[in-house]
This record gives sequence, C-alpha cells and structure tokens, in this order.
Amino acid sequence: MLVGAAAAAFVATAPVLGHGKEGHPTDADAQLSVPAIKYSMWTLANGLRVVAIPDESTSTVTTSLWYDIGSKLDPEGRSGFAHLFEHILSRKTENMPYNMIYGLTADIGGTRNASNWIDRTNYYEQVPAAYLETMLWTHRERMAKVVVDEEVFETERGVVKEELRQRVLAPPYGRLQRFVLAENAYDVMPHRRPGIGSIEDLDSATLDDARAFYEAYYGPDTATLIVAGNFEIQRLRDLVSEYFGDIPPRANPVEITIKTREPEATGPRAVSATAPNVPLPVVGAVWKAPPITDPDAAALEVLEAILSRGDNSRLDNALVRSGQAVQVAASVLLFREAGQISAYAVVAGQDALAPAGATLDAEIERLRAQPVTPAELAEAKSEIVAATLRRRETARGRAFELGEALASSGDPDFADRRLAQITHVTAEDVMRVAAKYLDPQKRVSITYTEGEDDPARYANPVPLPEFRTLPDATGEIRQVKSEGERMMPPGPRATPDIAAPEIVEGTLSNGIRVVAVQTGDVPIATISMLVPGGSKTDPRAKAGIAQLAAALAEKGVADMDAQAIAAKFESLGATFGGTASSDGTTFNLTAPVSNMDEAAALAAAIVRGATYPQDEFARERDRAANGLQVSMKEPGSLSRYIARVAMYGAAPYGTLPDGTAESLSAITREDLLAHREAYFHPETMQIVASGGISPEAAIALAEDMFGDWTVSSAVGEIPKEAAGETQPVRTIVVDMPDAGQASVVAAVRAPSRNDADYYPLELANSILGGGSSGRLFEEIRTKRSLSYGAYSSLADRADDSILAASAQTKNETADEVVQILLHEFDRLGSEPLADDLLAKRRLYLAGRYARALETSGGFNTIVAGLLQQGLEPVEAVKLAERLDEVGSDAASAAAQSYIDPGRATVVIVGDASHFVEDLQELRGNVEVIPAHELNLASADLRRTVGSAEADGAD
Repeated sequence: MLVGAAAAAFVATAPVLGHGKEGHPTDADAQLSVPAIKYSMWTLANGLRVVAIPDESTSTVTTSLWYDIGSKLDPEGRSGFAHLFEHILSRKTENMPYNMIYGLTADIGGTRNASNWIDRTNYYEQVPAAYLETMLWTHRERMAKVVVDEEVFETERGVVKEELRQRVLAPPYGRLQRFVLAENAYDVMPHRRPGIGSIEDLDSATLDDARAFYEAYYGPDTATLIVAGNFEIQRLRDLVSEYFGDIPPRANPVEITIKTREPEATGPRAVSATAPNVPLPVVGAVWKAPPITDPDAAALEVLEAILSRGDNSRLDNALVRSGQAVQVAASVLLFREAGQISAYAVVAGQDALAPAGATLDAEIERLRAQPVTPAELAEAKSEIVAATLRRRETARGRAFELGEALASSGDPDFADRRLAQITHVTAEDVMRVAAKYLDPQKRVSITYTEGEDDPARYANPVPLPEFRTLPDATGEIRQVKSEGERMMPPGPRATPDIAAPEIVEGTLSNGIRVVAVQTGDVPIATISMLVPGGSKTDPRAKAGIAQLAAALAEKGVADMDAQAIAAKFESLGATFGGTASSDGTTFNLTAPVSNMDEAAALAAAIVRGATYPQDEFARERDRAANGLQVSMKEPGSLSRYIARVAMYGAAPYGTLPDGTAESLSAITREDLLAHREAYFHPETMQIVASGGISPEAAIALAEDMFGDWTVSSAVGEIPKEAAGETQPVRTIVVDMPDAGQASVVAAVRAPSRNDADYYPLELANSILGGGSSGRLFEEIRTKRSLSYGAYSSLADRADDSILAASAQTKNETADEVVQILLHEFDRLGSEPLADDLLAKRRLYLAGRYARALETSGGFNTIVAGLLQQGLEPVEAVKLAERLDEVGSDAASAAAQSYIDPGRATVVIVGDASHFVEDLQELRGNVEVIPAHELNLASADLRRTVGSAEADGAD
C-alpha cells in the first residue's frame, strides 16, 4: 500500500511580498502553506487502483471512478466518442433501469455527474456517508454490467448533439474555444480533434461503434477508484474487494498509451476564422507546449499566471487598462503527451485588431527577453497556492485534484510535487520557457471575427492523420433484467454523527451585525460585506448603477490606484470583488488566513472610500457595454433578460442589473459616488465570515475593519414594492436568424423568500425541474433528446419573485419544448403529489443546501442571501426542518396557485422561421421582435422606429 503525504504536513510554501501604501513591495514577507493531500492507495489483482482520502469532519462521501480514457483515444472518424460514452455509461445496467442512478443519488440528498477531458473520463457522486456501499454497487454495475443498446445510444447521441449546439454553436466564442484553437495547436496528435466531436461524426456513428469502444477501453485495468469523505478505511477495503475484486480485466485490451509526439513547428502561419453572431473580434495566437510532466511545466504555469491571472497581470495592464482590449485571456493546457499555449484579446472593433495584436506581441516578446520582477513572481505563486487552498477546502475538492493529477501523470503525488516545483520557479526559469515555447517563428496567429461558419478558413494545412481503429465488439448486448430478477442496491449503513458548526453572532462598536462560523480547518476564509442598494434602486434610465458601483469599487481609494490594489490582493493570494443582486450588494473577500488581516484592511478601505477614478470608470463602463453586446448574441443569456423585463415591466425588479447599452452610457462617475454614499453605510451593513477561522477571530477582524466607521449621510431609500403589479401574460419571440440554437423560457409570478408559500412552492418546483431527477429533465432530455438539460428555478427575492423553467434546443423543436414545459406546469398543479415523492425531494433540496454550506464561499452566499431578504442566518441550517413541515396538500396547493400554464409568459430567442407558425397555433398571439429592434429598457421590449434608425446610423 502506498501512503501519500505521510511525511509532510504542508506540501508547499510560497513567499508573499508585502506592499506599502503605494502598492510597492516592502521587505516584509510571509509564507502561504498548503496542507498536503493525505491518502492511501492500493491496487487490486485485476489492475484497479484505489485511492482513499478519509475526512471525519464531513457528513458525506464522494465516490469517483476515473478511467484513463479521454478524447485523445477517440477512433478514426469518431471524434467526440469518449465524451459520448461518458453519457452512455451512466444510463443503464443489468440491474439499473434507465437513469436509475439519478434517483439513487438525488433521492437521498446527493448529487452525481460525469465529465470527459483529453486524458480521462470520470463518474462521480457525493452522497450522505451512510450510502457509501450503495454508490460502490452502482460503480460495479457500470463497469461490469453496463447495457449498451439502441435506446441508450440513440438517446444519448441526441443529447450530445444538443450539448454541442448549446456549448459550441450558440455562444459567440464557442467555435473559437472548441474548434479553432486545438485545430491549430497540434499537427499530428489526436488532441487536435474537438473533444465534444462534430455533428457529422456523431451522425455517422453506430451502436456497434459504441459497443466496440466499451470492450476496447473500459475495465478495472484502466480505472482508478477514489473515495473521499467520512468512512472507515478497513470497511472501504472490504467493500472494494467485494464489489470489484472479481471483475476481470479487459478480455482483449487495446493499448491506451500514445507513443506519437508532436513535432516542432517549422514556421509561423496565420488563420482568419469567422463565425456567426460574433459581436467583438478576437486577435491572438497559439503555440505548441510540452507534456504535463515535462521539467518546464511548473515554470509555464507560473508564466500563465503572470501573463493573465488577476487584474494586475501583464496582459490586463497592457491591453485592458490601456483601453485596447475589452477582455484578455491566456492559458497553458498541458496533457500527458502534449500541450498548448494560447493568448488572445477580445477587442471593441475591427480597427482595434492591429494595435491590440501589436501590443500582445510586444508583451510576449518582453517575457521572452527580460526577467519578470520579484513582485510579479511572488504574486503569481501566491495566486496559484491560494487557488490550491480553495480547491482543498473539501474532501471532494482534494479527490478531484488528486484524480486529475493522477490521470494526466500516472503519479498520485503529482499535485503536491507540482506545487512544490512551482514554489521554486525563478524569474530566469520563466524567461527561459517563454523564449523556448513562445517563439514567434513557431506560433499560429489567429483572428476570429463575424462571418460565415466556414471551417476551411481556420483549417490546419497539415493533413489530419488517420487515427486508431478498434476491433469489432464480440460480446452480446446486455439487457436490463426484469423487475423480479434484478438485484437491488444495498441500503444505507449507520449515519456518522457530525455536529453542525455553531453560528456565532456579534455586534461591532458601531452596531454592525456580524455572523461567523468556522466551516473547516483548511487555512482559508471568506468575509462577505452586505449592504442594501441592489439593482432595484437603479433608475430605469440608468440601470446598472448598483452593479458598476460594486464592481468598480476596487478601482481606487484615496492612497492607492487600481493597479496597486490588484497587486496588493494578488500578492496576498486574496480575491476581492463586489456584485449587485436585485436586493442588495455584496463584497466578498477570500484569502489565506495567514494574510487575512492585511487583505481585510484593504477591503475595508475600498468599501468605506471607493473613489471611482474617472479614467477607470470610463474604461470599465465601456467594457460593461461591450460585455453586454456579447450577452445579447447568446440566446440563453438574452432570453433571461427578456423574461425579467416581461415579468416585472416598469417595476424596480424589472431593471436589469447589468443595464442596457443606453442606460450604461448615461451613467456618470458622480452617480457611483452618490450610490456609495447612500447605500454603503454602517447603519445598514451586515458581515458574514466563515472558513478556517474561528468566529472569535473573525468578529475581532471585523471590528478592526469597520468598528470605527461612521458617516454623516442618510441611508438611501429602498423601494418597498420592488415587484410591482402582475404583468399580462405574453408570448415573445426574439428572432435571431443566425442563432445556433433556440433558448426557451416559461415563467410565472412567485412569492417572496419570506412568504409562507415559499417552502411549499420550493418543494413543488423541485419536482418540476429540480436537477436531473426533475420532470422537465426526464421529459425533454431523457425521453426525447431535445436538450442537454431542462430545469426550473425559484429566485430568492425580498418581494414577489419569478419561477422560470428553461431549456435550449435546436431551432426546429423550440415549439415542442414550449408545449412540454406548459404540459408539465399543468400536470404539477392537477395531479396529487405523492408522499414518497415529496420525501425524496426534501432530501434532494436539503442535501444540495448542506453541500454548499461545507465551503466558506457557499456558506456566505446562502447566509448573505438570507440577510438581504430579511431572514435570520439560522435559517441556513433549518432547511430540512422547514421542508419537513410542508405536507403534500400544501405543496399541491402552491403548485396549483402559482405554476399555472395559463399564467405563464413564454420567451423564445432563436431563428423564428423554424418554429413561429407552430408556436402561433399553440399560443395564439405571438409577439415577434427582430433582434435588432429589441429594447430591454422598455416594458414593451420594442424600439421606436426613430431610435432603431439612430442606433443603426452609429
């Protein structure tokens, strides 16, 4: 047995440079430490590796099975097959009917999913610890007794095609990220093909291909089982032997090692890619990179952080801060056999491509020719170490980090070794790898602009090699056994007794309320500062004030500018940001506990005295407007905007938090200062603190931050009735002819968070669209393959809310999805809700809540929402109790009262030519609004002819 991290309590420390008031490094430094991942590992005779990560502090257990089968092993002409099989393997086994896995997890308060990447595919569940054996049984079923038949194959192929449309074809930059970059980063490696596949390859696949894929690749000899959470190690050993020891390795194994290696680039080249609905052009480049285990890998990760991580990164300072780019990105993606490096800028228009490209090139060359500064090096390391702390806050996070590292390197200690290597990277190392890998003679320059969807424009001139073919399947197609013949899954064992963390409250010297709880021992914590003044306080003509005031607060205080503030936070491994919701504004600070005092002092200075410098304000307002252009081209985002305006009309909640192009242009710096003075106020502030810090220490820290804060200004006015009158029922179609997919929303008015009907409706809604066990998911995805997912949600608001059901589908089936949504609305209100169904949904909701409370960020989000909506923080741990008080009659009555198809407003954003006639037959009066005539500032959603013509003239 291999025992990991036995010798070291902490795997890595990174020096952290302090900063003076002007943001310059001082001689003071600190050390950020990361607890190593403690684990045990052993291997069964059949080749199955087992990793155990015990954690007695949690009430859950995470089981995950990682196969060394990624998209790089897709057969010839079958790109996307490893991803398709990720969908297939979870569906049916001899003893598990279609999607039984959903019920086995959600119905006990757990969650499950699967994912696929270049080097691996994983399947995972997080459930109450008593159900460990149940989950191991399901993994045995899926490994040894999976049913791959026509029903599973056709259904999941249809779902994957909708996923491709939703993630790649509908978003403006989906093709760039999924198709263009990889096509040009590799010449001969299978990594060149899109992991999600193509519609053509998926359409040409057969059931026999899927069976051959399973037989070639799936078995204990290609798998690693990782179990993390609350369990006894000896019991786990016994269960693993019982459920997996007799599974034979693959009968006719296909070699999974790839011996091909990517050749050096022979010269530079350029591609000009185009795609529909690209509102802002992109300029950038891609280079080849080494495998993840290469000695240069650690230095490349530090280079990535220096180049693009945080607001003080090289690219952000050179391109965003200068106004040349709206957004910048750089990534170093390293896999087992090869890797890729990319860097690009999103710019405001075609005229900006050349200057932004020149600046990007200059920054790359500066990295190659000059050592980075000590401050930059320290900041990058602090950011990487702090991100690791956040990942390791839970047992599940540690399991995923170890699993990813093991899959890509073969070494269970790789994550810890890599972190240690990163802390030893020097400035000379960064310059050396930049010179080696970012060679201008080895780059592919890329532009991405609006135009036809033409893959030939970005095709790699190197012919795509012919990849592996798999032997034909020889086994028989299994079938699900009849109900009387099936083996039932084992039931739960004893539930571990885990005391809920104590919520401690305190009051600062000036009366500010503090809620604190220690949620774990990992030395990282989150402090949230809450004030009223969300988007409901914005005048409609200046929608976006609250969000800009929150987001731009960190751009300047009296003695520090934006760059100095960013440098300070990043040197401390801290993240800080503000955001405005409907009912208020929240500032979140997350930092290693060792640096929290210093980070908190700066956070307090920002909240108390943000100055909103004019140059920062003007640039960031323009960036917000540009970001809104992107959202307006994405059907999913746009449909949500429209639904909000349609449901609330001219009422305060109908004001979009992100604003509109017109409202953003009307906002001034003085508006933000006035908002800060009115709403960032000690009389109305509340503070929530959690993580690896004691409540006593957190309250003392809050006192240092805000205990002496007083102001002379009055508190800003809060609208008393933010929801307004119920709006007329409408059916709205926004016609976007080039949309790669249609987004469908059906919404009804719902009660506030503190209304007596809230919990009954929340329970009823969980039946309708709560996760993958909801009725919408079952009807739209599982039965018909019409969407990648279909869900419903009940927004938490202080005044009347909205319950919205949504799905994205191909344009041709948008009207069919509307019909299903409305049918399920009617069914929920007209059919009795069985007691056993409600019991399962109570566990589902309570389990989801409990998982969120395990992390400092999750705890703060929940408690902050409660406080903003006028509820007590203790409600965070009383959800299960509240749901138990809801009987079937109350849940049914809530469904009948609120989820009425006759009261539902329907919104569709997509290519109307494919569905509008059928929709008119279904709904009667349909408002069709061309996308260019849409006006989100108006309750009727239409521009006047004059304003549309004026906009066009610009």
